[in-house]
Amino acid sequence: MNIISSYVILYPMIVSIIWIVSSIFFSIQQHVVPLVNSHHGKPDDLVSVLIPAHNESATLLGTVESATELSYQNIELILINDGSDDDTLSVMNNLAEKYNSRCPIKVVTVTPNQGKANALNVGAQHAQGEFLLCLDADCYVDKEALKPILANFYDDEKVGAVAGKPIVRNRTSLLGRLELLEYIGVIDIIKRGQAFITGHITTVSGVVVAYRKEALADVGWWNKNSLTEDIDMTWRLYRHNWSVRYAPQAVAWILVPEHIGALIHQRQRWARGGFEVLWRNKGMFVHGSLSAQGLLVDMILSDMWALSCTFVLLFYVITIGFTQKLILDGVILFVLLLISLVQFIIGFIDSKKSDFISWQDLLLLPVYIIFYWFINLASCLAALASFFLDTNHKGTWNSPDRGL
Repeated sequence: MNIISSYVILYPMIVSIIWIVSSIFFSIQQHVVPLVNSHHGKPDDLVSVLIPAHNESATLLGTVESATELSYQNIELILINDGSDDDTLSVMNNLAEKYNSRCPIKVVTVTPNQGKANALNVGAQHAQGEFLLCLDADCYVDKEALKPILANFYDDEKVGAVAGKPIVRNRTSLLGRLELLEYIGVIDIIKRGQAFITGHITTVSGVVVAYRKEALADVGWWNKNSLTEDIDMTWRLYRHNWSVRYAPQAVAWILVPEHIGALIHQRQRWARGGFEVLWRNKGMFVHGSLSAQGLLVDMILSDMWALSCTFVLLFYVITIGFTQKLILDGVILFVLLLISLVQFIIGFIDSKKSDFISWQDLLLLPVYIIFYWFINLASCLAALASFFLDTNHKGTWNSPDRGL
């Protein structure tokens, strides 16, 4: 019991310190180490922007408009209507007519709804570009997003994908503001740290990511049976010796769930996607690169922490029930809070300009630590149960929670 308790306490401390230090060095590296071939007169290759959508008539206008305003001019837009039962197709046709003078726009219809991965596969068949920029139908992409992405592609011909940085834009509710903290203080910090230490990241963000078309063809395109196509594609690229980079300068403004049920469902899907990656890529523990092995080990340690944490929590509750005493170690709590505060301050400094945040947002940090600890723990356990008990799932998607 002491060993498990020590693991529950020490694991988040050690990992947080590693991510904090490495994310600082990643930021320094981004400023002082130039990409090798990014400014050597590369041609303006055509970039195909893929926007799959299912029942997204209310959000498409802003997404398409932001894509047509990209400073990189040599693009084409491919709007993919995946079995929508609202007026998404009509909206797409109207947008194609409205913005066709800015760039070529194709509208593709898929029936029936077979999920995002299938929609991307169909859209890619119509793409003429050497690079594919994939955007969710609820995001506003920054006009300068393609420049850092293409710089990474040109820097190394073995770069198969470049992940951008999602930024939360709906902040009118407590839940939305808590998710803002998570994106700047956890998700972004971890990706920066992973990119610096291993040169890899656990997963691209499907909401804003670009792929080299050659790499997609090499790995067999997107897997329609995968619950999380972005996580799955990341590791299929690794298996075929392609690299994946993180470009936090390529930002996209996204909508996040603002209802508890939708948030838990989203996190459960993410966690199950991680379990699927571990199972499908178990051979990489032996044959994979050292960096990929390190990321897989970290995923396992994280899952073990969730299980250990559950066991310790139950033991703690039972102990309180029998002894009628509340046992808390103030020193441990203080150290955990201090590390969390440092981590979020680092994320705040890195994201202050691009994310339009203020120091007052950090006042919600205590709420975030307590609330999200339970949310993510519950999501992880639910995903683990579904992974073993419900092995079949269909490649479809439902209308998402787009906030209040």
